[in-house]
This record gives sequence, structure tokens and C-alpha cells, in this order.
Amino acid sequence: MKPPIAKRISHPHELHGDVREDDFYWLKDRENPEVIHYLEEENKYFDEIMKPLKEQTKELYQSMIDRVPETEVNVPVQRGPFFYYSRQDKDKQYPIYARKPAANRELLSKTSEEIVLNLNELAEEDEYLSVTAQRMSYDHTRLAYLENRDGTDRYTIHIKDMETGELLPDRIPDVFLYGSMEWSRCGDYIFYISVDENQRPSQLWRHRLGSEKENDELVFVEKDTTFTLFVTKSQSGKFIFVHSSSKMTSEIRLLDADSPLSPLKLVDARREGILYDVEHWGEDLLILTNEEALNFQLIRCPVNDLQSRENVVPYRKERYLQSIYPFQDELLVAGRENGLTQIWSLENDELKQIKWDEPLYTVSILSDQSYETTEVLFNYESHLTPKTTYGLDLLTGEKHCLQVAPVSGDFDPNRFIQKQLWAVAEDGVKVPMTMVYQKGALENGPAPLILNGYGSYGANSDPYFSPYGLPMLEKGIVFVTAQVRGGSEMGRNWYEDGKMQNKRNTFTDFIAVAKFLIEQGYTTKSQMAARGGSAGGLLIGAVANMAGELFEVVIPAVPFVDVVSTMLDTTIPLTTLEWDEWGDPRKRDDYLYMKSYSPYDNVEAKDYPHMYITTGLNDPRVGYWEPAKWVARLRALKTDNNTIILKTNMGAGHFGKSGRFNHLKEAAELYAFTLDKLGVFTKISQVR
Repeated sequence: MKPPIAKRISHPHELHGDVREDDFYWLKDRENPEVIHYLEEENKYFDEIMKPLKEQTKELYQSMIDRVPETEVNVPVQRGPFFYYSRQDKDKQYPIYARKPAANRELLSKTSEEIVLNLNELAEEDEYLSVTAQRMSYDHTRLAYLENRDGTDRYTIHIKDMETGELLPDRIPDVFLYGSMEWSRCGDYIFYISVDENQRPSQLWRHRLGSEKENDELVFVEKDTTFTLFVTKSQSGKFIFVHSSSKMTSEIRLLDADSPLSPLKLVDARREGILYDVEHWGEDLLILTNEEALNFQLIRCPVNDLQSRENVVPYRKERYLQSIYPFQDELLVAGRENGLTQIWSLENDELKQIKWDEPLYTVSILSDQSYETTEVLFNYESHLTPKTTYGLDLLTGEKHCLQVAPVSGDFDPNRFIQKQLWAVAEDGVKVPMTMVYQKGALENGPAPLILNGYGSYGANSDPYFSPYGLPMLEKGIVFVTAQVRGGSEMGRNWYEDGKMQNKRNTFTDFIAVAKFLIEQGYTTKSQMAARGGSAGGLLIGAVANMAGELFEVVIPAVPFVDVVSTMLDTTIPLTTLEWDEWGDPRKRDDYLYMKSYSPYDNVEAKDYPHMYITTGLNDPRVGYWEPAKWVARLRALKTDNNTIILKTNMGAGHFGKSGRFNHLKEAAELYAFTLDKLGVFTKISQVR
């Protein structure tokens, strides 16, 4: 079967005296039967290409399934009179959320389990299901949760009566997928964020339980289309925080959770370039702000006097403070230092770092723990350490291991090596990377290697443990993650140096890492793959244009590749929110800079690597037409015989199919294609 060839219809875009030809613009019209037919033909071609790899895909999938434990149970977290947790059985697609009544952890074994929410019962066979948030009322009698069945960002609030197990008549559609609902303390009201026609979270509503949605009261509207709205509750439960935020500016209002009909109270009016976050501790508000502090400083002010402010600890520029966790008897702060996640406790007006044994790790504080707790739970992991939950005794300062996540099958961390390495970018900046591989993988020279990257929005690519990656490590694959600029691994400046007019640093950093890995003998061009998703797909797409010769195969998932067109189209969900990340192409300088790296606009008549590309028809974040157009243009212009396949999930969105087994099947297909192109299967068969 030959690859589908999309027809070309001239569609020039003219702006700033420049013309961009877009022959495949017609693929944007999902109501056009020809568009759906083209995507279906691409899926048939995908299936045809993958047929010879059926057995390898099946073997990889089974090797992942073999790593799934019989049962996975998270450590219960105390909230009021209950301990909440989730568990998942090996034969189930989705987790089960449960709780047990107990005064302390020692009594859990003596109490019976109560099911909070069983996603397997909610899911219908072969249908998409996403439940992104759950909020229990303060008296623990009602559960509000967000549900979606089409892969978009429009979710519906359902409310479950915990005593009867029945759903209440209250049903609220068009709610944003996260950060969008909180209860009043009395449990009579729920506050939620709805999305506008562009799926931008922009309106805060107050719903009285038992009333019709038509009677809901509009509390606040965020009118600036470059801002989004979301809500959180304070750790103490006393306040609901209403956040208006863009990528560069924030503004927060308070709502007394005990007085749900009271007006919002402004903490600090928005000022361009000033970001801040707020928490409540005792009689004070704690404020984390970047004002005069690039990596954020921690200040406090009395709840009844928001203008009186003082530093909690001295500012240190090498320490990037990111979030605050106040408990009744202790204040914890999370952030980054030396390229790694860190947790500090406040002692004698100083932040004391909690120490860990490994040189590479990721540590985080579990969310939604009781304000009154004397034991705070952490999750810790590395490339070699499965997710481990620790309890920190706030009275003694001692930490103790509560659970190590089980790994089915043979796993000995001593069989593997993890390390941190540094490449030098073209401007002299040192770029960190993390690496993990099985001992012996490099004994016979360069090895097959998959290089991952993201590098946008300040998001970090930290070390984590994946039991499903073990089968690939055991086949001799080396995994490397490039922590390129655009993330925040090295602090807020690392993000600033990889966005807007500095965006090309993200791509050149990745290229520098790839060249380093080749020069140091870890791999070769014919043995290396590049992988990234969403904005990471933009990274991979740009690198394919700039230095595609360094890779045998590239794997862009739901890739953001038509940057200029998307950033000009304000009818696309979330476009206006992205101008602070990429630039506003209505401005000539931004337009020309974005065009210089946009993967779709820079496809050339030259050789490209093999490509494995995915998208979702219902994706509200990266429209399916971006990768579809990109594939069509690549097929029209590239000069090689390498394979390009496009897989479109026709009933899902940005995150692919739902359900654990569906995710693993997709991962097995991806790895089968990649390992085939890297020659791994050929090498294995020769050994046999």
C-alpha cells in the first residue's frame, strides 16, 4: 500500500508583506467528508506499515503487561476522619478510589473499605473516559468529580451522595478539566469555572446544591483573553483562591469558604510581569512572588492587613521556590536547586533542605493532606527507584518509608546505571541531561538510544521510574532526557531563556545534546531516535528540519507544528493564552521569528528521518490538522524513501486513548516501530 497523498489547494497567507503558502489548509475542515476520509486512509496506511511488526508489538505489549503488579495501592492520605487512597487491579483499565474511617494509620487494618469512585464502572466498553478531579465536601458526605467522554477540555461536574451511592440531580456541563471546582465549607455551594466558546476557562460561578443550573450566579469574569481563571482551596480549608493568570502575570482574589455569599477580596492587583501565589497559615497569608526576585521570594502579611508585608526568609537567587505547603505545626516549601526538585522546612527563619541519598531523584509533597496532620507524606523516585512514599514526622523531623511501589517480574536496580551529564550549547551554556541504561549496554560500542525532550512552559523533565520502560532497557536501549531551556530545571531563568525570542535555544540545546551523545560514543546517527509530545512535538519537528540527519527516527506525539497559523487564529482554543509563550505574530518581529522555526513552514526538499506521528481528532490543544498538514507537506517535499506514518485517534483528544491497557498498546506500537528502525530486532534475531 502506498502512503496517502493529500491533494493540494493553493491557500496563501499574507501578513507583514510576507506570503506563506498553505496548500493543505483544507484539512482543517473536519466537517468535510474528504478530510475524514484522508485521516482514515492514513490510519489504514499506519496499520499496513505495522503489520510486519505485529509479533514484535505483541511481545513488547506482553512484556509491559508482565510488569503490571497484581494490585497497586497508594498509601492512604489522612483527610479529616478518613484515609483516602486509590488502588488498581492488574486486570482493570482504570483505578478505584476508596477510603477508610480511622483516627490514625495504625487502625486502618481494622476498618472496612468504602468505595468512593470506581472508574471501571463508569467506563463503557471501548469508550473514552477521563476523570480529572475529585473534591469531597468538608463533611465528607458528597463527592464532586469532573468527567469527560470525548477528549476535549469540556468536562461535566457530577455529585455523588456518599451515603446512598447515588448521583444527585445536579449536573453542570462545560467546566474546565482541572483547577475548576471547590466546595464551600457548609457544603451547600460549589464554585466552578466554565469555559467560553474557545474552551478558555474564564467564568466563576456559584451553584447552590439542589438548584437548577440556570439559577447559578456568575461571581467573576476574566475578560482579558490572554488570561485564564482557576480556583484552589487553601491548605487550611479556610479560603478559596480565585486565580487570574497569564504566562507572565497573575492576580488572586480570596473567598471566605465559611461565607460563600461574601464578595471576593483582591490580594494584589495585576502588574505586568509580576507572578505570585498565595497560601494561608495561622493568622497570615503567605505570598510567593517574583517581584524583585527572579526565582521567587517568600513573604507574609496578616490576613486582616494585606498591605503589611515582610520576608519570611532571605532571598537566594540559586534557590527556585515554586510552591508552599503550610501545615498547622510546620511550613514546607517545594522548589528546585542544583537542577533537582527539593523540599525545605522552615526552621529558625531559614529553609532547611530535606536530604536524599541518590544523586538523581524527584521528590514531591502529596496534595490534599490534612492541615492538622503531624505526618506529611512525600513521593520519591528516580530512574532506578520505584515510587516510594515517605512519612515525615513533623514533631521529630524524622522520615520513614511507608511503601515502595511493587514491580512485577525480575527487577534489580543494581543491574542498571543512571547518571547526569552535561552538553555545551552553541552559546556556551551547559545543558543537563539524565541517562539510564542496563549495565553492559555500552560494552560493545555505541548503543540504540532514545532521546526525549520537552522544553516549554517552564515544565520540567525530571527523573522518574517506569516499570514499562524496563523491557526496552533489557533490550539494550539507552534512555536520555535532555533538560533543555524552556523548562525550569535550572531555575526561572532557564525558562525565560527558552521562550519568545529565545525559543530557538530549546532546539539548539537538544541538537547539542544529540551531538554530544554521538561524539562521546554513546550512540550513532543510525541508532538514535528523538521523541517529544505536544510542545515537545514542536521541539522534535523543529529539530527534524534543523538537524534531522542526526536521527534515524523521530517520534512527535500530538505535535504543535503549525505555529504561526495557530497563533494567528483566535478561534482556536487557548491561542490567545499562548502569546506570552511564543509571541504574538500580529507583531512583525514575533511573526518573522516564529516563522523561522515553525516546523510546517520550514519543510524542505531534503532527506528526513523515519517518522511516527500521532494526533487526536477531538484534541482542543493541538488541532489534528497540524500534524495532518505537516505529514502531507513532508510527503510532498522530502527526497528520501523513509517511512512516515500518522495515527489519528478518531474518538480521543490530546492524551490519546483512555485506560491503562490502551496506553500500553499504543506504547508497544511506538516502540516496535522505533526499535525496528534502529535495527534492534535485527540484532536480536542475529543473536538468536
